[in-house]
Amino acid sequence: MATEAQELPEIGEIVVATITKLTDHGAYVSLDEYGGLQGFLHVSEIAPGWVRSVSKFVREGEKKVLLVKKVNPNRSEIDLSLKQVSKEQQKKKLLEVKRIEKGQTLMQAVKDSAGISDKEVEKIEDAVFTKYNFVYDMFLDVVTKGISAIEELKLPKKVLSAIEEASSKIKPPSVEIRGICEITCNRSNGIEVIKNAILEAIAGQESTINVTYIGAPKYRLSVKGQDFKTAERTLKPILEKIQKAIEKNNGTFSFTREESKKTRES
Repeated sequence: MATEAQELPEIGEIVVATITKLTDHGAYVSLDEYGGLQGFLHVSEIAPGWVRSVSKFVREGEKKVLLVKKVNPNRSEIDLSLKQVSKEQQKKKLLEVKRIEKGQTLMQAVKDSAGISDKEVEKIEDAVFTKYNFVYDMFLDVVTKGISAIEELKLPKKVLSAIEEASSKIKPPSVEIRGICEITCNRSNGIEVIKNAILEAIAGQESTINVTYIGAPKYRLSVKGQDFKTAERTLKPILEKIQKAIEKNNGTFSFTREESKKTRES
């Protein structure tokens, strides 16, 4: 039975739960985010249609993303559903949990490095939540913008140093936009014209841009950025510069996109 201090999930909330026991009528689970609070996943809420065997859909020890259907505060009864959770909701919830776990790991590193107490950590997190939805987002912001990104939080210097140190271990997320440039120039020095057009267009941005010669008249151009918007902003003027330089020399230019890539932060 729950104590008065026991926090309960809300109806409609998406939660992560661990399957603890299977029965003919469904499965008992413990809610990971609510101190192992027990819930029940009825067989009718496991999958659409008739479920002949519960064990074909869930296993003991397995983690599942579930929807809270019913909450009885007096008896701490939590009824849950698996079939009503979409793939998109599952993905979003698991990413959220991963973000929370990463934030906790980094805050532990800050606590150890700065030599602060649990109460001080709580105060820092309270300050962080005034600006960010997740603690991990604060660390990511520091990675991409520098420690000045959190000046307004007015954290102690030793804490800022510890946050900066912890953030340095994060590989920021990035995206890559790729495409094939088809470039021709029939002048006697056509190869030099093409080479110079590309080099001048990407000058100063070699760290985020890569050009690979595939075979005349094709070149693969890839641009990396923090997000697709940033990468697009970098790519557009480069393509325009190359095209202008080539057409000025009576050449031809075209660009065909390939599938873009996205990497996760770590």
